[in-house]
Amino acid sequence: MPATTGPDPLVGVLLDGRYRLETLIARGGMAAVYVATDTRLDRTVAVKVMRPALAEDPDFVERFAREARAAARLSSPDVVAVHDQGTDPSTRTAYLVMEHVAGRTLRDVIVDEGPQVPARALALLEPVLRALAAAHAAGLVHRDVKPENVLLGDDGRVKVADFGLARAIETSNVTATTGLLIGTVAYLAPEQVEHGRADTRTDVYAAGILLFELLTGSPPYTSESPMSVVFRHVHEDVPPPSRLVEGIPAALDELVVSATRRDPSARPVDAGAFLAELRTVRADLDPEGGDQRVVRRTHPTLVVPRGAVASSAKLAPEPDRKRRTVLWSVVVALLASAALAGGWYLGEGRYTDAPAVLGLPTAEAAEVLQAAGFTVDYLPEAFDEQVPPQHVLDQDPDPTRQVRKGGTITLQGSKGQDRRAVPVVAGTTQEDATAALEEVGLQIGTITRDYADAPSGTVVSSAPAAGEPLRPDAAVDLVVSRGQELLAVPDVTGQPRDEAGAALEAAGFGNEVTEVFSETVGAGVVVTQDPASGQAVRGAAVALAVSKGPELITVPDVDGDPRADAKRELEALGLEVREIAIPGPGRVRSTAPGAGAQVRKGSTVTVYIF
Repeated sequence: MPATTGPDPLVGVLLDGRYRLETLIARGGMAAVYVATDTRLDRTVAVKVMRPALAEDPDFVERFAREARAAARLSSPDVVAVHDQGTDPSTRTAYLVMEHVAGRTLRDVIVDEGPQVPARALALLEPVLRALAAAHAAGLVHRDVKPENVLLGDDGRVKVADFGLARAIETSNVTATTGLLIGTVAYLAPEQVEHGRADTRTDVYAAGILLFELLTGSPPYTSESPMSVVFRHVHEDVPPPSRLVEGIPAALDELVVSATRRDPSARPVDAGAFLAELRTVRADLDPEGGDQRVVRRTHPTLVVPRGAVASSAKLAPEPDRKRRTVLWSVVVALLASAALAGGWYLGEGRYTDAPAVLGLPTAEAAEVLQAAGFTVDYLPEAFDEQVPPQHVLDQDPDPTRQVRKGGTITLQGSKGQDRRAVPVVAGTTQEDATAALEEVGLQIGTITRDYADAPSGTVVSSAPAAGEPLRPDAAVDLVVSRGQELLAVPDVTGQPRDEAGAALEAAGFGNEVTEVFSETVGAGVVVTQDPASGQAVRGAAVALAVSKGPELITVPDVDGDPRADAKRELEALGLEVREIAIPGPGRVRSTAPGAGAQVRKGSTVTVYIF
């Protein structure tokens, strides 16, 4: 997509409440790309904003999210990292957040510099194939390999962008999808045109076209009519680039032709296979890397000016001519021997095969190289899934290359498998959990929101759990609290105790029972509840007061007690006292009801005194 500096309505917008779009850097038929600031993590990112119409297509949105997640899991230094994706409701746009690569595109290089020498062309294509090989190994096909999707950083790195985006757009019902076909028609494989089919060999075809363009300065087919270009892809073989540019080695012609065969089964099976072929060709290029010729390992030929010997012979008398002829023969032989020896030394004689030490323990590899007369240098160790720690992961030159005798071979050791422990995120906010995961190189996976005994927005758990070792960029799923779930409290007053408990349990509550006396509610029936109405947290216990019936008092035996003492004892029990006095010493003769009888609290007991 060409860069643009014109005004744009989205510049300055805070996308999805997080990404502030700062500068429009490119625009195409399907999307625009902005330099943006991630306000949450305070870092510069690149944000690709799709056309608003695409966000209205649910098939596109679903596919876009799925392909973005797949691309985010690609672990390769040659792939532009995907950080986030989403759909902003306010601007009605789907967006993709990527690593910001400051620099230019391969399109800029081709336009500014024109055809590249073979060594440079292969050096530019190799990281592209490494990125595609990583994607193919992960089951992902790019579908839109072109110079605009190859980024060259100011730091010299080459990265491939937009994995899976073409597949997402292909599912869209937006008629403008035709614009994508026109925009990338120069790199379409025949099977994409004829059958709409794309696999790893489709990416190989596009990469082969890319190599052709690097070597010649333009793709093999150009026309103002896109359909004319499409027709030629389907019905013509891509020509070898040496037909356009003289001096391109035959091995490079074969590399381009092999990758761009119209029959997919005749191409390298995937980018990894194409990469292996490319490295073989690179190994055969001049070790000095200074010209376009493939080194032919043959002895040099001494060229003597035509007629030089004969001319010298004619200028001298016959005896002298014979002597001079012999002398010239000796001189020519000596010169030829010297030339052969010098040519051998300057050519093959200075070089030898680089010893193969890949996979050896690093210390052992150094001993092997030093014993062979080489100087050993080291690169920082790097993680690798297959090579054990402290073993050789890479060597430069590699075992297929020639190296000067007594030269330097650089080794890179392995740190073993790169694993990142899942941090403890339970109890933190979702934003803090996201930052903690990204800090250790992991990604947010699926976020499930559920009710929990934690404040809303708090992370309840992660899967895998804290401490589990994962590959870089692996996804960690989170469960985030929606707060405590509130339910309507049913009214169970007046219901029998068992029925009330069952009703509360069905509504999502427990219960706590307290028995109370009641003059008005029968025994075993709910008198009151707390809370009586409204809402309460799921699982909370509702307090129930269950009637024991009216409170009964046993009339004490006060016969013979002094009048005052009897009255005091009965009133203390909550009974009313009615006295009937007969002249006498003032003691209780009897009560009605009599001693041992049970009466309700507040009942009247008649005391007979004599």
